Amino acid sequence: MQLTQLFKGLSDPVRLRIFHVLAQKGELCVCHLTDGLELPQSTVSRHLNTLKHAGLVQSERRAKWVYYMLNEENDMAKVLASLVCTQSKHDPQLQKDLKNIQITTC
Repeated sequence: MQLTQLFKGLSDPVRLRIFHVLAQKGELCVCHLTDGLELPQSTVSRHLNTLKHAGLVQSERRAKWVYYMLNEENDMAKVLASLVCTQSKHDPQLQKDLKNIQITTC
């Protein structure tokens, strides 16, 4: 995986928000992300696709829902997640996102 792809994956504020929530909460369904981040499903899906292409997240289909989680096989994804989570305490938007994510059945 090229470093440029990894950093491109996190270069957008929405992708950074999604990555941070996944790093903190574990696997989440797209519906949890759209509700918690207060974004349209199409926006969340587009950004998840970019994160997946960058190798930062992976997905798993369960019936009609797709769940996303950090790509644990990518050591750089784990390092970046640690960095983002450490710095998130200084970002009110990232803290708000964590509070907004309510994990319920889709």
